[in-house]
Amino acid sequence: MTADLTGFHEELRVLARGLLGKAASGAAPDWRSIARSGWLGLEAPEPLDGADATFAEVAVVLREAGRAAARGPYPAVAALGVGALGLLEPSPGRDRLFRETVAGAAVPVTALEGEAVEGVPFRLERTGRGLLLHGTAAFVPGAPVADRLLLPALGPDGTPVVVEAGPDAPGLEVTEQPVVDETRRFGLVTARGVEAGPDAVWRFRGDPEASVRRLHERAAIAVACDSLGLSEAMLEATVAYAGVREQFGRAIGSFQAVKHACADMLVQVKVSGKLVEGAVRGQVDGGRGTGVAASMAKSHACAAAVEVAGKAMQLHGGMGYTWESGIHVYLKRAVLNRSLSGSPAAHRRRLAGRYPAFGLGAGERLS
Repeated sequence: MTADLTGFHEELRVLARGLLGKAASGAAPDWRSIARSGWLGLEAPEPLDGADATFAEVAVVLREAGRAAARGPYPAVAALGVGALGLLEPSPGRDRLFRETVAGAAVPVTALEGEAVEGVPFRLERTGRGLLLHGTAAFVPGAPVADRLLLPALGPDGTPVVVEAGPDAPGLEVTEQPVVDETRRFGLVTARGVEAGPDAVWRFRGDPEASVRRLHERAAIAVACDSLGLSEAMLEATVAYAGVREQFGRAIGSFQAVKHACADMLVQVKVSGKLVEGAVRGQVDGGRGTGVAASMAKSHACAAAVEVAGKAMQLHGGMGYTWESGIHVYLKRAVLNRSLSGSPAAHRRRLAGRYPAFGLGAGERLS
């Protein structure tokens, strides 16, 4: 985010755009290629084969994934899988999973409720058989393709922890959920008395409640990055089309109404970009107000993406409604992003909690 990293971020952006753009239509980028690119280890510690980078570098790739409407679980793994591992206390199990993830040998997914703004979806109960995990998380991104699940839960004492389990663990069920967006896969994760051994219960470093909030913020910002990228793609495609499509012997881009529409799209994209950059910077710096920045970016960028993609379809005329244009892919992705990790309305309600007149409870206040 600083000036000395601008060149590196631009190089990373170019490489990501090239790799993600090579995937055949309807296919996910090769996971081994993603692992070899080093994207899976950007935030991993250097002793665990990572690059010791920050969320700012991950955000560059997430934005390009949105621009390409890329398939595959990379956003889920990078934003929440690796993000959760980085917030946990070191342990042999955590460190092993970190190394496997960096190498591309594991696909860990954190099972947060897909539409939630806060909280943990699972709970641990102490019984005569030991610790048993119960709970449900719906619309978990990447769950159907995960080979390891990180399940945020409240321990018997009410402290948030993470339970690590395989998707085929007895009592654990992962059911794929159909969504309007065909570029990504989501699952319903249900735990009914899953045995959690001592080695499978991993604790957060520092304040557990703050770590859970940080995970939700990362999820919201990751979706905002995706929405920003797809908005940029739709703006560029629309401007290019308006320059070559002719009506009455003139390019439609010369008509004032089309110019104004494209200008409105540009304003939406620029505002989204500034808000997303501020939210990413807040996650890297770790100062106060990170929750405010995350909610501002999520609420605006995701609402704007739906408007931009819809306007792109309109300005493409009849072509915009065809499968050949590909605009429907971006519009459906934008519509789903609007609901993931909290709707714009939900985040605006949280932002309103900064003002006493709105009287939101303590559980809804932002950091």
